[in-house]
Amino acid sequence: MIANIYGMKDSSSIDSILNNRNIKPTSMRELVLKVLNEQKTAISLADLERNFEKADRVTLYRTLKTFEKNKLIHRIDDGSGSIKYALCLEHCQCELEDLHVHFYCVKCKQTYCLKDIKIPEINLPLNFDLESVNMVVKGICPNCK
Repeated sequence: MIANIYGMKDSSSIDSILNNRNIKPTSMRELVLKVLNEQKTAISLADLERNFEKADRVTLYRTLKTFEKNKLIHRIDDGSGSIKYALCLEHCQCELEDLHVHFYCVKCKQTYCLKDIKIPEINLPLNFDLESVNMVVKGICPNCK
């Protein structure tokens, strides 16, 4: 589950989280972080847009890119054709040892972070350099069973 990773209570705690990741707090960034923290599953840009009536897509996209660059969120390509985003754990640096498995429900189309299931070690042949790993398990979530 993703929801309430940071236990945010007020705008000062939200600003503190942003500052800890070297992200300048702005109203939009605070609102996006609050929405991301409330999610139980990963969220796409289109899903995020539905939470904001007057924000434009470019601003939301830039906010997500800033969060990703500063390792506050990670992106998930779950094979649905839409990139999803989820909050990283508080001390995550998005290194290989921080990577975890994701679960995509084929019924409700939701993507879950399985933060307790780490990506297995991958031993590549000589002269192959690993840059990223994306492991998505597909099936039916408990809500759809």
